Amino acid sequence: MSWYPGSCRTTFTHSEEPLILPTKSGPKRAFPEICKDITPPCNLNPLLFNGHLQTAWTAVKSDGPAIHYKRRVFEAEDKAFAGHFAVDFVVALPPSAGKAAEDGGPEDQGLREDPVGVGHTKLPPRTTYFTEKKFDHLGSDDTKPLLITLHGLSGGSYEVYLRHVLAPLVEKTAEGEKLGLSGGEWEALVVNSRGCAGSKITSSILYNARATWDVRQVVKWCRQKWPKRPLYGIGYSLGANILTNYVGEEGENCLLNAAVVVSNPWKLEISSVLLQRTYVGLEIYSKTMGNNMRALFDTHKEQILKNKSLSEERISRLKYLHEFDREVQCATWGYATEGAYYRDASSADTVFAIRIPFFAIHAEDDPIAFNEAVPYEEIRQNPYTVICATSGGGHLSWFELGGGRWHAKPAVAFLNAMAREVDFSKIEPPAPKSKGPHGGHQTPFVFEPMRRKLHLRGSEQ
Repeated sequence: MSWYPGSCRTTFTHSEEPLILPTKSGPKRAFPEICKDITPPCNLNPLLFNGHLQTAWTAVKSDGPAIHYKRRVFEAEDKAFAGHFAVDFVVALPPSAGKAAEDGGPEDQGLREDPVGVGHTKLPPRTTYFTEKKFDHLGSDDTKPLLITLHGLSGGSYEVYLRHVLAPLVEKTAEGEKLGLSGGEWEALVVNSRGCAGSKITSSILYNARATWDVRQVVKWCRQKWPKRPLYGIGYSLGANILTNYVGEEGENCLLNAAVVVSNPWKLEISSVLLQRTYVGLEIYSKTMGNNMRALFDTHKEQILKNKSLSEERISRLKYLHEFDREVQCATWGYATEGAYYRDASSADTVFAIRIPFFAIHAEDDPIAFNEAVPYEEIRQNPYTVICATSGGGHLSWFELGGGRWHAKPAVAFLNAMAREVDFSKIEPPAPKSKGPHGGHQTPFVFEPMRRKLHLRGSEQ
């Protein structure tokens, strides 16, 4: 703690036998040591002195860094999850572009209509579609690191919290200079959840808290399109839960080199119960998130209601997030209750299966992703995982004086440290934990953290 009134305590939780990472030009380093070294002191706006004020401040209009995107609509390859989803690729602002480009107008050398023919509801600012010619020529043999981003519940590529991270990585900005970065070293994209960010839903299949199928397809596509680029991931809130599950599902075969998650709710049932216990949690946070999801439903109900298990009348009366999950997610995926859905989609046990360097950023006063839901003990059991928890910051907030967002600093620094310093070709898996002086009790039972209750009919998983 410093004397600064907005100073926050910062603590790290990790394994006592951490992952040792080989570096490109120096000695090997312990993974937690790198995470601690790249994390700056957390000094927040002293006027936003608790998690509620920090979180509420996100509703105040802030333009944030101007990130420009080109969109491509992908069709799901897995027929079990049929439909389309939109991916927004970060692009540089064309030198000839004027005010129209800042507003996402035609001068930004993109298309306003989807060439794939799926369409959209309304494109976000500074976003146009790739022309077919430009999209076909995306592939290259360059070795620039590529960041794959997952946004929060009902959000999208336009969200300010993720643009604060993208800006210093992909552009030469004043923010990047403050962080000691040259800028422009990275390529990046955002995978929008189905129906989000003005994208169009084309089947009755929505996304959920464990919707890993679209990001899996994008990661595989990126590996084929750019075979020499190292791939990294970052997820926020619900996107953090999805990314954690994806990394765990892939295990040792994960195509990402490393990943960061911010404000992960981890244990969804605990977070849901705690939201319902207080007036603010229920009537402010849960109602806001419920209204956002119901608005998404209203926009796309023609397609969604092709699922005859859903009742438009009941959905129209919903007020809270858990009610939406009960009526829509349970009927869509076959869960008996929202509690069953939350338990099966949570990412806390997934921590055991992670096999890439994985850095989590969390605020202890988060009023949505509660501290009680953070799997601290699970993280201590896995040498590949480290969590940095600050005493303040709220949910996806961490506002500093001047409008900066503190979470961007450790996230950007971590990604740069992984890309610049670590030699991933030489990483060796940690030795198995000792079972005691004589080997310990050999139990016949096996705990499989990724064994889900939800699975396709006729399959074991």
